Amino acid sequence: MDHAAPMVTLPARAKVILHIDPRYHARYRKAGHLAIFPLIEDVITGAGGQVVIAPRPPMTLPRELRWGDGDLHIVQGGMARGVGYLNAGLAYLTGYWHLDAQGVLADSSAPSRSFDPAKIDTPAAKAFMADLQERFVAPRASRYRQSKERAEDLPHGCIAVFLQGPGVATRKQTYVGQKDMLRAVIAGAQGRQVVVKAHPLRREHGAALMADLRAEGLQFTEANPNVHDLLAACAVTVSINSAAAIEGFLHGKPAILFGRSDFAGQVETVRMAQDFPAALQSALTLPRDYAPWLAWYFTQVCIDITAPDAAARILAAFDEAGFDAARLGLRRA
Repeated sequence: MDHAAPMVTLPARAKVILHIDPRYHARYRKAGHLAIFPLIEDVITGAGGQVVIAPRPPMTLPRELRWGDGDLHIVQGGMARGVGYLNAGLAYLTGYWHLDAQGVLADSSAPSRSFDPAKIDTPAAKAFMADLQERFVAPRASRYRQSKERAEDLPHGCIAVFLQGPGVATRKQTYVGQKDMLRAVIAGAQGRQVVVKAHPLRREHGAALMADLRAEGLQFTEANPNVHDLLAACAVTVSINSAAAIEGFLHGKPAILFGRSDFAGQVETVRMAQDFPAALQSALTLPRDYAPWLAWYFTQVCIDITAPDAAARILAAFDEAGFDAARLGLRRA
């Protein structure tokens, strides 16, 4: 395929185009899952730049090289790759965002970046992890609404399986489908109870999947406790690439993934169902220190939009994409 750049007449001043789901155009400034977009708008317009709100393209743009039109396009939950495109999406924990030229979550540039735990300040990393635990574990807070009642009857040392919606398959993130994943976990549980939690936003999808497997005679426990109660009780988490795996790190719990992720270096990844028993053995026996990676990922790969340097980090990402203050027509601070 010819990827030669087309002839484009660049505007005298580039605009920032925010591609947001049209359902939220009238209220995107109040939607928590879009919180980076009003911040971008305020940063740009506050410095004299121009922002346009536009629809998110169908399928959030496929993974192919694209040539822009001279403006900077920010795509909600996108996979757009090419000149003039960045993708924005929540990064597992509330407040942290991807603003990435490759994509978000499993499609982000994180795997191509160099993480060296030896270069991470150990006391700072431990303090950062402790802060995350204070913000999320202590109040039992998660991205999605959770039960406020404390679950006291969860089996200690269980395998916690976190189902996700159909999107992981649509975005080609699965190595093993969710039904086969659960079949493999039950078959290889080595005597541990298996507790399955449906995704809070896809409960009907999860219920249907579990009903199909029960019809096959598979035995497991379905539960919908606060995610932190299940993480405290379990020995290991299993998912395609759920945020619950990273929340599990805050509890010191290892994770097994059956799909692509941008934190594969911190987990056991299963590419074929028959590999689950070996992955479970490794997950339960290999020592892991999650603090250095958590500090690196959330402070260097992601942007904390609540931090004092959030605006500077956003502008730095734009600059790296080829849209510096001069090109965007921004006043110097």
